[in-house]
Amino acid sequence: MNLQSPHLSIEMTHEIFYCKEALHLESGEILPEFQLSFTTQGQLNNKKDNVVWVLHALTGDANPQEWWAGLIGEDKFYDPSRHFIICANFLGSCYGSTQPLSVNPKTGKPYYYDFPNLTTRDIAASMDQLRLHLGLDQIDTVIGGSLGGQVALEWAYTLKERLNNAIIIASNAKASPWIIGFNETQRMAIESDQTWGSMDAEAGKKGLETARAIGMLSYRHPQTFIQHQSETEEKRDNFKISSYLRYQGMKLANRFNALSYWTLSKAMDSHDLGRARGGTAAALAKIRCRVLSIGIDTDLLFTCVESRFISLHVPKGTYREISSLYGHDAFLIEYEQLQYILQSFYLENNHSIRT
Repeated sequence: MNLQSPHLSIEMTHEIFYCKEALHLESGEILPEFQLSFTTQGQLNNKKDNVVWVLHALTGDANPQEWWAGLIGEDKFYDPSRHFIICANFLGSCYGSTQPLSVNPKTGKPYYYDFPNLTTRDIAASMDQLRLHLGLDQIDTVIGGSLGGQVALEWAYTLKERLNNAIIIASNAKASPWIIGFNETQRMAIESDQTWGSMDAEAGKKGLETARAIGMLSYRHPQTFIQHQSETEEKRDNFKISSYLRYQGMKLANRFNALSYWTLSKAMDSHDLGRARGGTAAALAKIRCRVLSIGIDTDLLFTCVESRFISLHVPKGTYREISSLYGHDAFLIEYEQLQYILQSFYLENNHSIRT
């Protein structure tokens, strides 16, 4: 890994981390080996204190400059000329990391439905193996939203003093019945696809389209649809919202697979920071780093109450709130508010990540 030089490289590099050591999962199952697809941008400075690790949401990938373009990149808040930015595709996801369509080394065939159950704790553990591989003893900031926020919180617990700041956006410390219910409904849609159960990479594709449409309803606020999908003429059929949801379903199904969606939605459901740790509040109390928990006032999926709960129970917690029309998806849209909140957080803690 190159240290900082007068001529900084801000070109993104894409690599694969191959871990030949077995990963012991919470379920008791074992992944005999795994790989993670990851990107880095910028360079590690001489003090090795400029690491920003970005964690993606459910269907994200390791290219944060694409899906967080207003926050990460040249002249953005997290700028690779100052920061060493890392983002890894989650275990179970289909963008280069080990997932259900990967070959099981024990059988020589794809895992398909035999892929083990993953939890957010397992995903965080795989990230930590990558951290060790990169030789990083200290991380300045771990930041993630939604599922990424859940993984970030799990990782913050285990990193202890190796992490300075955890930024948890539109997320929670334990999956609510509301979230689990939405995810279960989406999995039921996948199950209803007659191709589900076949040993085929396209299995469940039509069901995934429906699952995504269901998900979109939870990612936005009703007022969002009123503003953007209302009709200007009197109609009895062929509504804009119908076309919009069908389009979003097809768009995801053409870039993602149903098995990975199933696996990661289950991981989201599993999230419980307090499991086997004395309960959620007790576990939060053991997180040593500074924690900024950001809620969204119109988020119907991960509520502001859940975000506040995190900040109230960690020793060094701060809560801030985004005001937006866009519901849960605001964490991918409201860049100006996010930048203001982040800037204030670092300044309040006399932190020099922006310099």
